[in-house]
Amino acid sequence: MDATSSQMQDCIEACLSCYRTCLGMASSHCLEVGGRHVEPEHFRLMLSCAEACRASAQLMLIGSPVHRHQCHACAEICAACARSCDEIGDMEACVAACRTCETACRAMAA
Repeated sequence: MDATSSQMQDCIEACLSCYRTCLGMASSHCLEVGGRHVEPEHFRLMLSCAEACRASAQLMLIGSPVHRHQCHACAEICAACARSCDEIGDMEACVAACRTCETACRAMAA
């Protein structure tokens, strides 16, 4: 990692936290609550968000120069996931993790 290693490390941590939160909430909370929580569009968005976050962290960890492109996409997906989770409700942890990751990824993509 280069001079932005502290910023990159923060972004990696935000991505991994969001990955764990989205995947965990989708596979436990959403499946248990049902209803709007498991509507295909929302559920797929949560799984997509988790995967985008995982991929962003991995690309930064291996030092890939394309991590900035992935972080840009991840920020957009996190923003959409946060909106969806906020709209459905009772998913504050996911909303917070997505917003934190979105902010970190936008900074990393800049």
